[in-house]
Amino acid sequence: MRTAIIDYDSGNLHSAEKAFQRMAAETGAGTVVVTSDPAEVLAADRVVLPGDGAFPACKAELFDHTGLFEACEEAVIAKGRPFLGICIGMQMLSTTGHEYRDTAGFDWIGGDVVKITPSDPTLKVPHMGWNNLVLDNPHPVLEGVNEGDHAYFVHSYHFRVNDPAHRLAHVEYSGDITAIVGRDNLVGMQFHPEKSQATGLRMIANFLNWKP
Repeated sequence: MRTAIIDYDSGNLHSAEKAFQRMAAETGAGTVVVTSDPAEVLAADRVVLPGDGAFPACKAELFDHTGLFEACEEAVIAKGRPFLGICIGMQMLSTTGHEYRDTAGFDWIGGDVVKITPSDPTLKVPHMGWNNLVLDNPHPVLEGVNEGDHAYFVHSYHFRVNDPAHRLAHVEYSGDITAIVGRDNLVGMQFHPEKSQATGLRMIANFLNWKP
């Protein structure tokens, strides 16, 4: 079993690499590699796409790496291998991102990425820090995760899915904010599981052993 974390120069992947390697070792889920090689992505048994920054910049960086998105699409959509998007990697699953300018996403999960607009004007954007998860739909990646468990967020935009069945969890921030999306072999987390202590590590372990 081999998990590929895609490196397309969009953030420091050190903490993600260590968290995934730790949980792979603890659960017997094989090896974890950080790679920008399309051949390694295509050969992987599961794929992780992180991303820090702005939606348009992350998408441009990904597509600037020749063949990398195409390998990801072949592995995930054509071959049905488990996929996890983290932060902007989750947002790019959408139909369209609206940060700075309208940018087409992968359209793997229908919906739009829009600016967070709390109804309480005293609440700051970006939404930064710990927040309690509210579970909307069951999923194997949420096994052992309880209502109210904490996750660590840093973002100004969030994913509004078209189909409520595709929203697995949200958080309250003077209005609800999508935290986890998923369908079929796809999962996306707006927060950083590698920085979310026991809750995040549990979800990483669940993903590494998930068989859609």
